[in-house]
Amino acid sequence: MIHHVSIPARDPRHVAEVLVELFGGTLTGFGPWHDAYIAWAGDEVGTAIEVYPLGTEMLPDPGAGQARFRAATVASRYGATHAAVSVPRSRQEILALAQREGWRAIELSRGPNHVIEFWIENAVMLELMTPDMADDYVRAMASFRRRATAPGVG
Repeated sequence: MIHHVSIPARDPRHVAEVLVELFGGTLTGFGPWHDAYIAWAGDEVGTAIEVYPLGTEMLPDPGAGQARFRAATVASRYGATHAAVSVPRSRQEILALAQREGWRAIELSRGPNHVIEFWIENAVMLELMTPDMADDYVRAMASFRRRATAPGVG
């Protein structure tokens, strides 16, 4: 189970505020690094998305300390990091929010289920799922799990 992910943004506070709006959650700052924020979904498992300034890098501590942060001198707006996230919003609400922000959003098939590619700042993609999309996803993954664990599969 994934409880949180982190993404980069040119305007981390604004992006975190939009995510909080999607989640119906809460916004907090993120103490270990300046200008970083956390959008909390407010669910029972602590789901959250951390939003860092574009170019923030996380490095292992050379000793026994926690991860360290630094700002890259050159950073791309794009990357392969993304997450599928269920939100308590309708298709229309998600698309309207993207339109308001000037961000790309499009509903697409992912085989047995649909997602809305929601492009934060038109650079970072979240695959948003409405409640009905999430139900389809969970059913498809349960079917996949049953097939993957069936005797003779492998």
